[in-house]
Parts: sequence; structure tokens; C-alpha cells
Amino acid sequence: HNSEDVKIEIARSIVAGKIHNLRSVLLRAKRELKDQEKVLDVSRTADWLGSYLTSLKDAQDLDEVRGYEGQATADYFSVFDHMILAQRTDFKFMSRNRRPPRDRINALLSFLYVLLLSDCIGAVEGVGLDSQFGYLHALRSGKPALGLDLMEEFRPVLADRLALNLVNRQQLKAEHFVVRPGNSVLMNEDGRKIVLTAYQKRKQIEVHHPLLKTKVPLGLIPHLQARILARHLRGDLRDYYPYYPR
Repeated sequence: HNSEDVKIEIARSIVAGKIHNLRSVLLRAKRELKDQEKVLDVSRTADWLGSYLTSLKDAQDLDEVRGYEGQATADYFSVFDHMILAQRTDFKFMSRNRRPPRDRINALLSFLYVLLLSDCIGAVEGVGLDSQFGYLHALRSGKPALGLDLMEEFRPVLADRLALNLVNRQQLKAEHFVVRPGNSVLMNEDGRKIVLTAYQKRKQIEVHHPLLKTKVPLGLIPHLQARILARHLRGDLRDYYPYYPR
């Protein structure tokens, strides 16, 4: 399945899933905000994301699809700090950065994304797909492009919301992080233990799968989505349907 049309169509579905799920994180956070200015900011950003979803349907090439994904992600992270409701000084978020993360919240997000990517690589390989061959992410030697593709729709659901919960409920604190020379920030052993435990717990939550119309543990969703993608690639399913939680 290397035809350009198939590639664009799958990439478009993946990005639609991601933008939809980013938007749902914003809408959920908006209900918890007290500050009217922040409520307006988050609402406006959710509206922009909604408009990208509409425009995405007409995206004709991969660059355009990637453009919407990049813009939606940048807009979402521009209001991410609004969603941090506790420990705001210790967990100030300016912008998304990595390699190395420059602040605690970026260190936390990066750690969660590593866990999530490993689950997504396991999921695609578990259904017999090649994790190196992606649709949205460019092929690069040694890069798990398909694992990265699958991960996009789950970042908001499995990682970002968990990061916000851990900070807002004060389960993670400043003392769980180490600031290294050159201003890179890492989580310490205790911090990693807390996050790993919370991540495993989050994966056990039962959620409704809209396509399968049944309840399943959240941690099983990457495997189910990989199976849906495999069925689409084998011609058993007309489209790849991304996962939209309720």
C-alpha cells in the first residue's frame, strides 16, 4: 500500500483523531477554569482546532496534512499553561521543548510519550505491521514511524490528561525532578515510579470504543486501533477510523 492516495488518507485520519482529541482536552479543561480570560483563550483555541478539522478534509497532500497537525499542536500548547491549576510556579509551562526538556512539565510529557510510544510500537508489531513504515511520519532509518503515527491520536488522551492530573492533584511535586547543568530537567527515581504507577492505572480505566460499541480498558485501545489499521490496509475495512473518546 504505497499509493500516495492511501498514504494521505491514512495520515488525514490520524491527524483528525489527534486534533479531535486535543480539542476534547481543551473543552474538558475549560469547564474547570475560573478565570474568564483563560476560559476565553481556551474556547477560542478549541474553535480554531474545530476549523482545522473542517479544512483537513480537503487537504490534498502530506505537507498540508502535516501543516494542520503542526498548527493545531502549536495552538493547543499555547494555552497548555492555563490548564495547570495547582503548583503553577513549579510547573510553569512556556512552550513544548524536548531533547532535553527545559522544565518540569516538559520532562513529564516527554517521559509519558516514551511510555506511550513503546505501547504503540508493541501494538503495531503485535498485528504484524512494520513499525518502521509510517504514513504521517517520514521514513527514517531506525525511526519507528508507524508507532509514532499511531501514537498521535493517543497523546492527548493517555499522556497529556494524565500529566495535568498528576500536577493538578499534586501527586507529582517539584521535588520529583532534578535540574541538571545547562538547564535540562529530568524526573528522579521516585517521580518515575509515581508516573509509571499512574500510567498503568490509567490504562485500566474502562472506556467506550465507538467503532466496536463496547467497553474496553484504555490500555487496550492502541492494540485495537492497530488492528483496525491492519484491517484497512488488507482491504477488510474501507477507512481507518481513529479513536475518539467520549
